[in-house]
Amino acid sequence: MKIKQHILDAHANNKKLFAVLIDPDKVDNASLTGIIERGVAAKVDLFFLGGSLLTKDVLESVAQQIKANCTIPVILFPGNGMQVTAAADAILFLSLISGRNPDLLIGQQVQAAPMVKQSGIEVLSTGYMLIDGGTATTVSYISNTMPIPANKPDIAACTAMAGEMLGLSLFYLDAGSGAKEAIPTNLIQKVRNHISAPIVVGGGIRSAEAALAACNAGADIIVVGNAIEKDPSLLNTIAAAIHQVNA
Repeated sequence: MKIKQHILDAHANNKKLFAVLIDPDKVDNASLTGIIERGVAAKVDLFFLGGSLLTKDVLESVAQQIKANCTIPVILFPGNGMQVTAAADAILFLSLISGRNPDLLIGQQVQAAPMVKQSGIEVLSTGYMLIDGGTATTVSYISNTMPIPANKPDIAACTAMAGEMLGLSLFYLDAGSGAKEAIPTNLIQKVRNHISAPIVVGGGIRSAEAALAACNAGADIIVVGNAIEKDPSLLNTIAAAIHQVNA
């Protein structure tokens, strides 16, 4: 089944999905093997792969290792237009609609389009929205954009509505890696009330309770990366909580 259809079907059936974000710069063969094994055992739904700033040329090899050892779909979460590999199943083709940096609204996408087309991987057109998580993050610095204030849910909702009207099919609300605070549930709920497309939520989620709160507010996919790097047991805890919601 195509990844987009899988996400749409889950959304239509109010089934929540759990994605583990893997930063290729932060794993070696041993640690990646551990993540894959824990992900399979916990029945993780998706692996997101990428980072705001990659300093090692290992994106393709990491994707290949994941694909060789499990059937969990691998979706690229690129920090720039060069983070493309045919070894993945799909790519979040991101447009940073919360900012006003034209390079990340359309510039990087123009450069990446030929590589993405040639790769043959599935394209998920995604409205990427940075939300203030209480501290400066790598993505806000690299993107040279200001995040949407966490106490301005109306701005987030109008931004998402505009993106949906422009034809984007998925929306990623992200507080950024290492965020102090998760995205407020009232902001997620406000966006959910104004768009029909699936919503991905990540950044600052460090507990099963935070993941469940985001789910109950209207998130379709919960993404956790940095917290699992620090405490691998969270992978099992959050996966179990999300699966319990779906039971």
